[in-house]
Amino acid sequence: MRILIALIRKETLQIFRDPSAILIAFVLPLILLFVFGYGVNLDSNKVRIGVVVENSTQETESLLRAFTNSPFLEVTLSKDRRHLKQQMISGDLRGLVVIPQNFTINAALGQKSIPIQIITDGSEPNIASFVTSYVHEVLNIWANHRSEDKGILLDQTIKIKSRFWYNPELRSRYFLIPGSIAIVMTIIGTLLTALVIAREWERGTMEALMSTPASMLQIMLSKLITYFILGIGSMMLCWAIAVFWYEIPFRGSFLLLLIVSSIFLLGALGQGLLISCTTKDQFIASQAALMSAFLPAFMLSGFLYEISSMPKPIQWLTHIFPARYFVSSLQTLFLTGNILPLLVPCAFFMALIGFIFLILTSLKMKKRLDI
Repeated sequence: MRILIALIRKETLQIFRDPSAILIAFVLPLILLFVFGYGVNLDSNKVRIGVVVENSTQETESLLRAFTNSPFLEVTLSKDRRHLKQQMISGDLRGLVVIPQNFTINAALGQKSIPIQIITDGSEPNIASFVTSYVHEVLNIWANHRSEDKGILLDQTIKIKSRFWYNPELRSRYFLIPGSIAIVMTIIGTLLTALVIAREWERGTMEALMSTPASMLQIMLSKLITYFILGIGSMMLCWAIAVFWYEIPFRGSFLLLLIVSSIFLLGALGQGLLISCTTKDQFIASQAALMSAFLPAFMLSGFLYEISSMPKPIQWLTHIFPARYFVSSLQTLFLTGNILPLLVPCAFFMALIGFIFLILTSLKMKKRLDI
């Protein structure tokens, strides 16, 4: 224990003497949370659309007012779709709603199915989905009001009631910020530790460490413990910013958050140490950590891109990356609560992957200079 404590003290002093470690552990998380909190926004609160009214009547004017009164739509009016086509091409408009000439006649006859054309810009599927949803909602609200005015029974019209659980305001920040904590933990756990032993080899201090009575297990534990404490401290900082600055709801247990984060962090540290002791070069180690940890955590964890929309082989591939389970656990704890049937399997797979990395690292780290 005396040797282990001395090694931990040595690693701690090295962290404080290395400005890059402090920047990555505490400054970089603040930058990432700021970018994901304010810079990345998947919401669309004001969509620009064009409304083409081919025949101006009392009914069409009523429907047009429904569109212009919507807080989610910015409406440009025209009587000919060709006048708005160029704005669609340039991207000034994200969709067109065409109210045909026979709209009033069909409405007067009380037909339930009144044809209205919706044209959306498919170059941005997310925006196109918003346009379609908003237009459908406006049409449903208008149809219900018209039913009341004309004395038609409400059960003869189609009524849609939308309910959104866990994120009723549909704010993308609510799932981006918890997911960004996983990205921060990946950077600290894998990227920082991937440079640790490689830096020792480059500076020539690894030979000095091997000449001491300390075993390789003690050297590995000293680095694991030091960077584990650093990672947990960074996670707590991110949690405080998410809850108190961004006002993200946290419905789970903080103790469970610590447990899940600790399991993920041990695996990330094991992966970083394995990369570090294998490459023995800081540049190669950083590139390996970027390719094997950061990019999968960013692209294949469900943080930004829905896993179910990926091709089947890629969906299977995501199961080998612990960030997939950590992102799911964080979003569950923040937005849903202590849902153990979801958290326990995620924790199990993270622990399994972390155990494999730690075993491989212990097998690779030998107190010899010729490996």
